[in-house]
Amino acid sequence: MAFSNKLGNLVRQGLLTGGVHGGPVPSTNLLTSVRYMSTKLFIGGLSYGTDDKSLQDAFGNFGNVTEARVITDRETGRSRGFGFVNFDTNEAASSALESMDGQYW
Repeated sequence: MAFSNKLGNLVRQGLLTGGVHGGPVPSTNLLTSVRYMSTKLFIGGLSYGTDDKSLQDAFGNFGNVTEARVITDRETGRSRGFGFVNFDTNEAASSALESMDGQYW
C-alpha cells in the first residue's frame, strides 16, 4: 500500500512539473481526456438474454464494431448484465455513446 502511494505521488509530481511530456500540463482533467479518446464502451443494464451477437447488432448502426462482448458468470454461464463494445474509430464510439446513453432497447 505504501509503495503504491509513493509511486502515485512520484507520477503526480512528474506530471505537474512537465516531466513526461517535457511541456506544460493541460488544464483539463487527465482521466476525462483519456475516457473520451477510447473506442471501447462499457454497456450496463443489459437483459440477461442479451448475447454477443445481439449486442453487436444493436451498436452496428454507429460504425464498425470490432468486438462486442457480454460478460458471463464463470460458474453458471449466465450473463452478468453488462458488456463492452469496441469500435474501430473514436467518432463511431462517440456517436454511439451520445445516442445510446440512457436508452432502453
